[in-house]
Amino acid sequence: MNEVNGNWRDSSGAAVRPPIAWALAVIAGLGLDWLYRLPFVPAAMPAGALGIIVFLAGLALLIWAAGTFRRAGTQIQTTQPTATIVDEGPYRFTRNPIYIGMFLGLIGLAIAIDSLWLIVLLVPFYLVIRYGVVAREEAYLERKFGDVYLAYKARVRRWL
Repeated sequence: MNEVNGNWRDSSGAAVRPPIAWALAVIAGLGLDWLYRLPFVPAAMPAGALGIIVFLAGLALLIWAAGTFRRAGTQIQTTQPTATIVDEGPYRFTRNPIYIGMFLGLIGLAIAIDSLWLIVLLVPFYLVIRYGVVAREEAYLERKFGDVYLAYKARVRRWL
């Protein structure tokens, strides 16, 4: 997996950087929406305001989680070594608050611009994050931190 010259590389070996996957989902959704408009929000609903609120909630969660990582002295980027298991802040409730923030951001954009395409693209985005990133991160953390990570994993849910 992450083997370089017989030594394990100290990172998760994620298949893709999550912000890139998120940006690709947004770009694809906007492109599909431009080609074939697919609205889903009822006309009476204040979609713009509601979408912005959901997007900002996701952004706030992402910032809170990233700040918690920084205060703990560990890396946010999947290409960098993890220094410690963080179990404070949003990590008390979910092992993946940054990705949940990304999902909320995508949902918020979908509502704000009234595009079902962005909702549809949540499925491939989730699959890429779940299997190409989270699965690799979990295997890496188990190898690196052993029982400490397994105990954290047993008490905190992956999502919500």
